[in-house]
Amino acid sequence: MTSDTDIDSSETPATSNRQGIGSLELGLKILDTIAQSPKPVSLKTLSQQLDLSPSRLYKYLVSLMRTDYIVQDTSNCYSLAEASLTLGVAALRRIDPIQLTFQAVDILNDSRDVTSSVTIWNGHAPLVIKWLDASQPVSVNVRLGIELSPFFSVSGRIFLANLPENRMQEIVDSFYQAPPALPRHKGKTMQRESFYAHLQEIKKQNYCCFYGDYLPDINVMGSAIYDINGNVSSVVSIMGLAGDIDVSPGSAYHQALMECTNQVTDKICGQR
Repeated sequence: MTSDTDIDSSETPATSNRQGIGSLELGLKILDTIAQSPKPVSLKTLSQQLDLSPSRLYKYLVSLMRTDYIVQDTSNCYSLAEASLTLGVAALRRIDPIQLTFQAVDILNDSRDVTSSVTIWNGHAPLVIKWLDASQPVSVNVRLGIELSPFFSVSGRIFLANLPENRMQEIVDSFYQAPPALPRHKGKTMQRESFYAHLQEIKKQNYCCFYGDYLPDINVMGSAIYDINGNVSSVVSIMGLAGDIDVSPGSAYHQALMECTNQVTDKICGQR
C-alpha cells in the first residue's frame, strides 16, 4: 500500500531542484481519480485503484468533502462537488483553442518540414487562418485568408462530415443539384451516396487525405481538433509532393498529424 508523507523526495528532470508536498499531491491524485470516473465511485473501488488502505484514503476524502471538492451520495459513493466545478469552469475560461492550435502546428511544421495550415468553419466553408510553408514550398494557390471548397478540400470534407446531419445534407444535396465537377477520392469520382459514405468514414477516422486528386503530384491530409461540445474547433492540414509525403494511414506523417490534433483536443478538454 502507498503511504503518504508531507515531503515528496522523488525527483524528475522538471522537479529535481524543487521540494513538494507529497500529501497534497496524493490528495489531488485522489480528486483526479474521482473526476475521471464516469459515475460516483465507492471507497473500496478508490482504494483498489489508488493502492491505498481504506482508512488512510478516508482521511483524504473527509478533507476533500470539508472543502467542498467532493460530495458523498446516499449510496456512500463519491463524486465532484461545487468547488471542483468552479475550478473546472475557471480553467476552461482561460483556454484559447486557436492559440494552442497555432503553437502545435508551429511544432508540426518545424519537426516535419511540411507545408501546414489551420482552417476554421465560417458558416458555409473553411477559412484558412494560418499557413506555414515548408523549406521547399509546394506550388498551390492557397494562402492565409483564402476560403476553401467544402467539397474539393480536405478540411472542407472534415467540416462537412462533422456538421449536424440536417445541415450537412442541406449543403450536400444543394451541391449535387448542379455540381461544377464531381468530388474525387483516390482518383475516382463520387456520386451523392458514395460521397455520404465517404463523409461517414472521415468522421469515424477523424482523417481525410487526397492522393493527388486535385493537385498533380501533391498529397494532402487533415484531421480535426474538437472542442468541449464535440464540435470541430479547427482542422489541421499538411501537404507535400507525393514523393516526399506519404498520407496513407499509419505513415509517419499520418501519425505526426494525429498526434498534433489529438494533443490539442485533449488540452482544450475536447470531446469526440
